[in-house]
Amino acid sequence: MMAGVVQIILSSLKLGRYLTMIPYSVISGFMSGIGCILIILQLAPLIGAKSPEPGVLGTLSNLDQIFAQFSVQEISLAAISIAILFLTPKSITKKVPPQLLALIGVSIISVVLFKSSDISRIGAIEIGLPTFYFPTFSDTLLAEMFVDAMILGALGCIDSMLSSVIADNLTKEDHNSDRELRGQGFGNLMSGMFGGLPGAGATMGTVVNIQAGGRTMTSGLIRVITLFVACFLLSDLLASVPTALLAAIAFKVGVDILDWNFVKRAKNTSRHTIMITCVVLLTTIFVDLIMAVGIGLFIAYMITIEKLSLAQQNSGIKTITDTDDALNLTDQEKDLFNRLKGKFLLVHLSGPMMFGVARALSREHRVMSSYEYVVMDLHDISYMDDTIALTIENAITDAMAAKVTLLLIPPTGEVGEKLTKLGVLDLLPKNHIFANTSKALYWLEGNSSYGNGLSNQTHERDVMHRPTTA
Repeated sequence: MMAGVVQIILSSLKLGRYLTMIPYSVISGFMSGIGCILIILQLAPLIGAKSPEPGVLGTLSNLDQIFAQFSVQEISLAAISIAILFLTPKSITKKVPPQLLALIGVSIISVVLFKSSDISRIGAIEIGLPTFYFPTFSDTLLAEMFVDAMILGALGCIDSMLSSVIADNLTKEDHNSDRELRGQGFGNLMSGMFGGLPGAGATMGTVVNIQAGGRTMTSGLIRVITLFVACFLLSDLLASVPTALLAAIAFKVGVDILDWNFVKRAKNTSRHTIMITCVVLLTTIFVDLIMAVGIGLFIAYMITIEKLSLAQQNSGIKTITDTDDALNLTDQEKDLFNRLKGKFLLVHLSGPMMFGVARALSREHRVMSSYEYVVMDLHDISYMDDTIALTIENAITDAMAAKVTLLLIPPTGEVGEKLTKLGVLDLLPKNHIFANTSKALYWLEGNSSYGNGLSNQTHERDVMHRPTTA
């Protein structure tokens, strides 16, 4: 119940959408991994055998024993089921799901032809309504319960969001993450009242539902009602359903959930994408589903940060000493720039600035310290995280320690407010902070030793039109 509350809180904080920001390479590896798990786990029941050990590793490590137990009757039932699932014409599947056709048809065949045979079937189903349990809390276990609830709630959120992302990928639609988490939370809250375990969205059941034509919330309700009716009214009939038939249906789901679209075009994708997909695929199969997603996201985000950092270093950080450098300057600014050519350094930052470029920006400190005057233009920065703000603070501090006269054009809006709140702008004298590049260059021309060397006529002419500093 506490895990359900955690999920409701996360949905109320609108955190669901962040869990869906998953690269396609991770989704592809996860989907294909689940598909491979389904296929591998059906190898034994498809041929009427039982695996000595459960799970993927148990099945793969005991293939010789599994194939030694094969049953011709059950292989025949599985083959008929697979034929129905894969070969039923689309004109029929639009009206009746092939899974339902196989379930009814093959079950009848198994009863008529192999009634006396020792075929593995579902068997008797224990039915009964759940009992209400009044929730109990223990003071001595409260801390442990709280930690477990946080972990279970978070894992349930991740699992549900992965199921939702896969459903989106299959239906070409978008789900409401926060509503999904809220529904999962209330579901776990009610389940706990009747002794149920905390759960999450079921990827395999979701895929089967979609393949059967389910597209709305009604399909989920129909599934529940059908299960209820089947268990309480048709339990005797369900007991005769052969497990080879169910294995064939799960096998078809596994084949369909494999990301064939990516497999066909894998050779045309980058090596990073292939690497992430393979790592997630293998980790999903042989280790753990949640760990697979975590590892895949970590690798994908590290690669993305590296690429963004390189892109920002190439286009977002520029040290300019000449008007021929790639920078959009007005004619007035170019005129001032040419008069002071080579006498100062202009450092221009633009675009989003994140922690990935902090190291590249730090390397500019040494370049700045070799100039007597430096103009740092930040007004084109659209986003700045705290790491970059503190890196800029270090740059200003280092410049002042090296006796460099630094003029600053700060960013506006939220980015400028961040520097103000952190006290970065307080490091410089007020008359060293300007509204634009032109004003900084005018100040430099009039107050630097280089500017004072210009002719009095030029100096007086420009002073008449020089804007006041911000």
